[in-house]
Amino acid sequence: MTINAQNRLLPDWFTRVRTRQTVLPRFQRFEAWSYSNVTQMFNTILQGLPIGAVLVLEIGNEEPFISRTIVGAPTTGERITEHLLDGQQRLTGLWRGLHNNYEDRTYFLYLWPDEETGMPYYVDSIARWKKSQDKEFRPFWANDPAQQWKRRMIPLHLCAPGDEAQLRYREWSREAIPDADEREEVTEIRNAVRQAFATFNLPFLSLPVSTRKETALDVFIKMNTSAAPLSTYDIVVAQVEASMGTSLHDLVADTRETCPTISEYYSPEDLVLYVSALLQGMPPINTSYMTKEFGRNLLDHWDELVKGISRTAAFLEEERIFDWTRLPTDVVVPVLSALWARAPEGLDAEGDARMLLRKYLWRAFFSGRYEKSTNSRAFTDYNELSAVLRGDFKGTPAIFDEQQFPLPQEQEMIAAGWPKKKDRLARAILAAALKEGGRDLADDSTVSRANLAHREYHHIFPDAHLRRLEFEDGQIYRSLNCALITWRTNRNITDKEPERYLAERREGTSLTVTDLKDRLASHLIPFDEMVAGDYEVFLAARARMVRDKMLKLCAAEVGG
Repeated sequence: MTINAQNRLLPDWFTRVRTRQTVLPRFQRFEAWSYSNVTQMFNTILQGLPIGAVLVLEIGNEEPFISRTIVGAPTTGERITEHLLDGQQRLTGLWRGLHNNYEDRTYFLYLWPDEETGMPYYVDSIARWKKSQDKEFRPFWANDPAQQWKRRMIPLHLCAPGDEAQLRYREWSREAIPDADEREEVTEIRNAVRQAFATFNLPFLSLPVSTRKETALDVFIKMNTSAAPLSTYDIVVAQVEASMGTSLHDLVADTRETCPTISEYYSPEDLVLYVSALLQGMPPINTSYMTKEFGRNLLDHWDELVKGISRTAAFLEEERIFDWTRLPTDVVVPVLSALWARAPEGLDAEGDARMLLRKYLWRAFFSGRYEKSTNSRAFTDYNELSAVLRGDFKGTPAIFDEQQFPLPQEQEMIAAGWPKKKDRLARAILAAALKEGGRDLADDSTVSRANLAHREYHHIFPDAHLRRLEFEDGQIYRSLNCALITWRTNRNITDKEPERYLAERREGTSLTVTDLKDRLASHLIPFDEMVAGDYEVFLAARARMVRDKMLKLCAAEVGG
């Protein structure tokens, strides 16, 4: 196989994109460059510097891969003659920036000296947005040529190669710059920029028509050197597309629609790889994902995989775990998804499975099982719990080994930090409390996915109050001093001591002490110790309540 190196000017690239002669193989990931990456590329070109070569595969009578056009380019045109294997981010940024067809961004040529490069002008962009009542994008001044020029900005698409940009620039300049002499001076600068783009060479390496699909795919993976390197997921997408002609992007998008809440816990792209590895009996590591049979086997059990993900999302919500910010450890999500994929459905068998997986979930939260060797332990836990579900496991699964992975004692709970941080035990304590319902102290609403966004992390003994008592931050910001309540209730409490703000809850209402105790109990908060006002006694009492709840959730006598 011979790889040919050739030159091609930017206008020629644009012609091929516009006429759909140059397209992308569908397995290519989507746009990954940030707006700053695109900005940097334009300014590199204006300095007369190269941005690297791209890679294409020549196409004969039939396309070896299913294809798609570059974002923002026409979807119909002439016969496709080449697939862009490497260079998507650069060519997409050039096309979209010089046509200004980003939905939320507009690129401009700024006629101000660039402090970084010393150039008399530079390219940058501004954010654009619309409100429901708007007919035009905001900021409104960016739609007005006179206002644009007042800021010495020229829309970048007016500097693009081609006759259309030339005509549109003339119209813009007459409206933006009334003074003929100034207009002529500005036009000279704009022409120099346009010429820089019109004569810019974007070289490419070309694989001949005779290149085998497998070889082209291998070259694509090895030669991808863009600013945002290929992830393992990108490579699996390419392998699935090449071997099966199926778009993993589309399948994952369908999964997002089938189970929209799963994204609240885990990236669906990463999740499908992890779960598939477990279902295939392979450890969830890159070595497994990169094998040639992985993608094919992934498709073979796709429906089973999606079912497991959907059942897991429902299960987590039943346990009042609503999102990743309150998830003590995310390792449970793929393990549960693989287990629920093959767990019994209906009647007592499903009930037994739910009991087992609930015990697994809370053991994973409260023990140090996943503090290290995460992937290997997840693989072990999946295999052992699968065997328990089948009824052919002897002994005790490692996750339930109290000697090796003991549950925390009360003093460990007292020392646990603030649950807003990524602290496993701190989040496990909060999760156990929310499992009880988490009723708001004022409006009595039970915590749910729908109202979670209106909840705040509340200091049960307010931080200002504890500072007055000379407690330090490390003692104040503890999970046992936290409850998730509505922002209105939190702001109403401010820095009041517990006895006072609980008394205020009853003023002018029919609320009884019993009602108030019930609300606090739904957070595993001890009423008597709270109103007594001794912070350290309160922490000890709440630690006992939480630990009792933990032991019930984690109780497990599994195996034989």
